[in-house]
Amino acid sequence: MKRKRVRLFSIVLLLALCALSGRLMQLQLFQTESYSEHKINLLEESVAQRTQQLVIDEGRGEFLDRNGDPLTFTEKNVLVLFPFLKQMEWPVEEVANILHIPPQTIKTKVEEAKGPIIFGGKEPLRLSEDQMREINSLEIQGVFALAKKFKSSEVPASQLIGVTGENTEEFHRRYPDRVKGANQKIGVSGLQENFDEWLVAEEQAKLIYHVDAMGGPLFGVDVKYLAPANPFYPLNVKTTIDAGMQLALEEVADTYHIQKGGLLLLDIEKSEILASVSRPYMKSRDPFNGGATNYMLKALIPGSVFKTVVAAAAMDEGLVDERRIFPCDEDIRGDAAEKPHGNINIKTSIAVSCNRTFADLAKELTEKDDHLLDEYAEKIGLLGEIAWKGNVFHYESFPQLQVSEGRIFVSDEERKDPNYVSQTGIGQREVRVTPLGIANMMATVARGGEKFQVSAVSSVQYQNGTNMFAFPKQKIEGETITPFTAMKLQQYLRGVVNSPEGTAPYLQTAAYTIAGKTGTAQTGSFRGEKELYNKWFAGYFPFEKPKYALVAVNMDVTIDEGGIYPIFKDSVDAIYNLENQ
Repeated sequence: MKRKRVRLFSIVLLLALCALSGRLMQLQLFQTESYSEHKINLLEESVAQRTQQLVIDEGRGEFLDRNGDPLTFTEKNVLVLFPFLKQMEWPVEEVANILHIPPQTIKTKVEEAKGPIIFGGKEPLRLSEDQMREINSLEIQGVFALAKKFKSSEVPASQLIGVTGENTEEFHRRYPDRVKGANQKIGVSGLQENFDEWLVAEEQAKLIYHVDAMGGPLFGVDVKYLAPANPFYPLNVKTTIDAGMQLALEEVADTYHIQKGGLLLLDIEKSEILASVSRPYMKSRDPFNGGATNYMLKALIPGSVFKTVVAAAAMDEGLVDERRIFPCDEDIRGDAAEKPHGNINIKTSIAVSCNRTFADLAKELTEKDDHLLDEYAEKIGLLGEIAWKGNVFHYESFPQLQVSEGRIFVSDEERKDPNYVSQTGIGQREVRVTPLGIANMMATVARGGEKFQVSAVSSVQYQNGTNMFAFPKQKIEGETITPFTAMKLQQYLRGVVNSPEGTAPYLQTAAYTIAGKTGTAQTGSFRGEKELYNKWFAGYFPFEKPKYALVAVNMDVTIDEGGIYPIFKDSVDAIYNLENQ
């Protein structure tokens, strides 16, 4: 009986030893970089427990403007000090002399340090190139002068660029084969999300040294510099944003206190986004509390801006020319109009934005074919695949931007209801289009009917500035409006500004000649007893040689506030000043 117990105990002990050995093998051999369902990197965690380190560069790729200058970070020459300096004699006076500050200031900072510090903290002392060379020539262990990347607290075109966040589960879902850097940031909105696979870090660049349990140097004061082995990475994304124009339009938006809405500027020839301003402003510490939405890519109620599509369709389909007269003393129901304009033709109807004209034309178009308005919205570049999409390496139909789908009708029943069609013809009812689409429509008209996909990124670049991939200019497939219709629309849109009866004479004093269309869309919302509107102006300039298409929208404002013309004019003037400074 005793022997049986010994044998049983021995078996249990052996099984326990086997289980322990298996566990050790799991920890040290098999799952060292992806332990448990949480994919914990045991090697990284082990190193983190016995080191102090200062990250110089997170290793994630960055965003550049069209000139190659950084949008999402600034690089500063700084002084880095390690806390073990307090335990040794070092020539602090020489460093202080180079920096032109008292030695005691440096000593105090080192005494207070619990880990590696950047001298100056949140407002670091900036060093000149000469100061960096002098400090590093002293070869003091624990004292380093180097260039460090700092995340910009305010990123231009912040909603377009997007934000990053930490999510280990999402990281492993996106990149199941990657075991390093699972705790790093990934893109969760905007271009940060769309281009995440190119931007995601391989390895951080950092200064590191080993410490004991008390925080003292474990192997002396040897500080190591660790950096990615491949000098071409991380990749950077070169956007089409013009930083000067972006900041100028952001200043206009803030000057006029746009609470909701924004501005979008396109380069007509290149079909590129030069500036994208969306409000409310995105707070860096709390981006998803209302400020992360990019309204320039959201489908909104356009109001009378949509009449451009109706006019194009009616002219292309032969339903209207300048000889035809419309009863613009009447509204869309045949009652007396709030603003009577008499009997006028299509040209004057666009200038004064007569609702009756476009309600009648919309009904005639849908009677002919109830999908004509949808088709012409695509022909003129307002709807459809308007943002850049194409094959990039192993990606098929890679989209640069996530753009809301617009629409003209929500059901076939509405297409057959004359009342619904009348409201649709003036950009109300269920019509929803994006500011990006409206800007592209204006660019299409300015080009004479040619339509192109809009780009926000021109290339993905290696660290040395050479292109890994360049995004080519791409035509939008499918039919377009005729060159004759485009030419007529150019004249009519110019009349909105320069004709005696036009709705936007305020813009005649702008630095560039402007053609465009107004829009005041009822939203169906109220502030107290006052109805709220989306106020629009969309156009292009200079009229004689079109270079820019611009959309301005001020959302959810009452009829007597949020005037759009000063916003548009000041934006045009700001661009003129930048071009001619």
